[in-house]
Amino acid sequence: MLKIHHRTTYSFREDVSLSPHRLMLRPREGRDLRLLSHHLSTSPPAGLSWSNDVFGNAMVLATFFTRCDRLVVDSYAAVDLTASTWPVFDIAASAINYPFLYGDNDWTDLGALTVQQYDDIEQRLATWARGFVARRPTDTLSLLKDISLGIASSISYQSREEEGTQAPLHTLDRGWGSCRDFAVLFVETVRSLGFGARIVSGYLFNPDAIVTGPNGNGSTHAWADVFVPGAGWITFDPTNRTMGGANLIPVAVTRDIAHAVPVSGSFTGATDAFLSMNVAVEVKASG
Repeated sequence: MLKIHHRTTYSFREDVSLSPHRLMLRPREGRDLRLLSHHLSTSPPAGLSWSNDVFGNAMVLATFFTRCDRLVVDSYAAVDLTASTWPVFDIAASAINYPFLYGDNDWTDLGALTVQQYDDIEQRLATWARGFVARRPTDTLSLLKDISLGIASSISYQSREEEGTQAPLHTLDRGWGSCRDFAVLFVETVRSLGFGARIVSGYLFNPDAIVTGPNGNGSTHAWADVFVPGAGWITFDPTNRTMGGANLIPVAVTRDIAHAVPVSGSFTGATDAFLSMNVAVEVKASG
């Protein structure tokens, strides 16, 4: 069992009025993850209204009733993570080699998940992606692994506290990025080759500090899923050159990483009222 504590703290110079905030913090259950418990609280207290977005992610709308100079959002969760360290994927015969065609139903349902979200007018990213296709046909799973490893080999990891994500071409040009930049670059690269892919945000369990990420035994993290017929959604973490979700706890799957922000909202107050934001995450084994 893993226990997760995610605390977000906003500090203000004076009392402000908080708009309704959207919170996306509840771990997402699946074949390899069972949610044992989850508790969400805010200070000042808020009215919490739960719903699910179009991808089935659990969302809360927090409505505040008092002014404050400090907002704290605490999320406590316990999960049972059983994902294999060395997964084996039963890929359909029709998709073992790339290029392949998705079935009509899969293609329709994947929809926008096959479409690049960033402009690539000169086809620079598509050209870079085709460099990983050694021959046609080529082994599908090997191709996806090569792209993930290629990103990790050519881009240096650098933790970045500020909000937002670099455009994939910007990441390539800069040669460095955070985990969310790696994930976006990977997803946009495989989409340019015709794959359906989605961004995943959640937590990285890093008890021995042997994988890339902020110091400590856990952190927020971003990675990617690619849909391959037969196998379904296959997880790739290009930041850590891994495949499968053995140390990954998903919270949200989205088309665009901008839709996976854990805490989002605004306030009404003086233009210089905002002082700071701090995020603290602890993921530890228990029991």
